[in-house]
Amino acid sequence: MNIFRKILIVLWRIWFYVLLTVPILVMFPFLLLFTAKEKYYPQFFFLAKIWANIILYGMGFYPIVKKLQSPEKGKSYMFVANHTSMTDIMLMLSIVKNPFVFVGKKELVKIPLFGFFYKRTCILVDRRNVKSRNEVFQQAQRRLNQGISICIFPEGGVPDDESILLDTFKDGAFRLAIDHQIPIVPLVFYDNKKRFSYTFMSGSLGRMRAKILLFFSTENLEQKDKRDLREQVREKIYKELISNN
Repeated sequence: MNIFRKILIVLWRIWFYVLLTVPILVMFPFLLLFTAKEKYYPQFFFLAKIWANIILYGMGFYPIVKKLQSPEKGKSYMFVANHTSMTDIMLMLSIVKNPFVFVGKKELVKIPLFGFFYKRTCILVDRRNVKSRNEVFQQAQRRLNQGISICIFPEGGVPDDESILLDTFKDGAFRLAIDHQIPIVPLVFYDNKKRFSYTFMSGSLGRMRAKILLFFSTENLEQKDKRDLREQVREKIYKELISNN
């Protein structure tokens, strides 16, 4: 990699954080208002979609989504996807129309500015704390009763080894979906790792393909079925990634 390309990548990476921050500053009064009460969450979600698209298109990424099945308006779902990049959050917000809340790591609260609104709108989990995991179920129930969907990246984080195509799935998303009897919507993100991985001196402009797969029903399933369900969902996503790798 020549020095000129290295300089461009560094500037491009810095630009990402500019795009991450500036729209939040511009929309700050509205974001503050719409996170004051949970009933305003759909309005916040609309602004979050604008924020996500500013980042994606501002970075030179072009989302392309194919749908084998479309979520119904006004219905709650569990959205799950493979997790390889910081841009997974933005792509999820960009392509999913049903308002949803992320279930995510408590550590992200530490990110300046972003963390402030992350804490006010997402369901936070400390995986080392059993009490925290139990509170997630209570918060999820409250959100679902409001007609809001849930989104979880079931790998639990981005694998340190970028050669891993799809890490093992944790139970949380499937336990929640069965508990609340909501369909699971698997999504596949094909290009996010190539476009913007956690390796700093890497990345490229271009399309970001995604596919919404056929849903998995949880009707009449019990907790004893969650492992089979988890592996079935993972297998569907894995086969999609393999076929387009």
